Amino acid sequence: MQPGRAIVERTQRTREEVQVYQKILVPIDGSETAMCGLKEAIKLAKALGSQLRLFHVVNEFVLDYSYGAGLYGANLIESLREGGQKIIQQAETFVRQQGVQADSVLLESIGGPAADLIIAQAREWPANLIVMGTHGRRGLRRFAMGSDAEGVVRGAPVPVLLVHDTGKEAKSSHAKAAPGGS
Repeated sequence: MQPGRAIVERTQRTREEVQVYQKILVPIDGSETAMCGLKEAIKLAKALGSQLRLFHVVNEFVLDYSYGAGLYGANLIESLREGGQKIIQQAETFVRQQGVQADSVLLESIGGPAADLIIAQAREWPANLIVMGTHGRRGLRRFAMGSDAEGVVRGAPVPVLLVHDTGKEAKSSHAKAAPGGS
């Protein structure tokens, strides 16, 4: 047997025997930050032969009819659904173009933190790993806006890989927050 061939066979056997992170849950919301998480999940899926599940939440909490007549409620709900379906379809297309297998779940919710829904989906599927993008907010911004990523890390039944968005959007928000930043 050739030395190179033995390494390949051992690698294939190890991959089959270990079966680590075979089901990776990837919450997506259409943002660049979520795309960073998706790209990292694709890398893992390719390396490990994993299946991805794309997960998007349409949160109808914004439609609290007690504050108004609700005249536009039905149209807004339908718009949110269509937007969610578009996000899922675009992500599915991107994943397929990378040669990775994925399915998707679009969940409609009325209120509640997205983190709780992500955790529930991880249990239900069941996922072996959650990969998600994070804005990396700190201080008052995190307090005011909340952190789905932090909620997932605290309650997830499986390991969580957080991928920080280092793109243009993240750099500009860091520059604004840094003293003397330009």
